[in-house]
Amino acid sequence: MASEIERKFLVPETPGTGVLGSGTVIRQGYLAVDKGVEVRLRLTEGTATLTVKAGTGLQRDEVEVSLGDAEARELWPHTDGRRVEKTRYRVALGGEQVAEVDLYDGSLVGLCTVEVEFPTESAAVAFSPPGWFGQELTAQPGWSNAALSLNGRPPS
Repeated sequence: MASEIERKFLVPETPGTGVLGSGTVIRQGYLAVDKGVEVRLRLTEGTATLTVKAGTGLQRDEVEVSLGDAEARELWPHTDGRRVEKTRYRVALGGEQVAEVDLYDGSLVGLCTVEVEFPTESAAVAFSPPGWFGQELTAQPGWSNAALSLNGRPPS
């Protein structure tokens, strides 16, 4: 099983288009969220992915499977009430690191977060985030995309 090692931050002031560039519109809905396990359906233009994530915090288990359009259309209605809409921007941080900046829409309009994935836990711990990243949200209850889809934005 693959692992995802990731840190997440709240961005207090959205970077301008000069930093962000062009983004990818993402619709994602949750088929199930229970005791640290999430089953997510993510739709972008031309792709559909079913993802199972297990665990909380810095490192989580993750399995992704590509779906066809017909399968995605059949599953999407089952995510009603557990959805987020966002545009994702990939911003190079230098070296091999890339920040994934998510600018939310819909009921979360105005929310901006950034995530960075790492090859090892030690690399994640050693990472010094740029000042524009803001408050760290890694492992904070209420800030996962699944929690945002269910409960909206928690108080900052």
